Amino acid sequence: MDFSALGKWIVLLGLGLVVVGVAIWLLGKAGIPFGSLPGDIRIERPGFSFNFPLVTCILISVVLTLIANLVLWFLRK
Repeated sequence: MDFSALGKWIVLLGLGLVVVGVAIWLLGKAGIPFGSLPGDIRIERPGFSFNFPLVTCILISVVLTLIANLVLWFLRK
């Protein structure tokens, strides 16, 4: 792989990260409670706090999988 192609992939990866970052930022501003959805595990005891956003992780995984499949589908055409 030459440096030109590598540079293009790095730029595309950076743009993708910017898009994901802006989407997460806008969803946070919209009041969507990521990290505190029903099914997320939260344990609080005196002097101890544990938070595992299980449903949030699953939801983000499904959305990113769909986006990746769409991008790959468009790149094949």
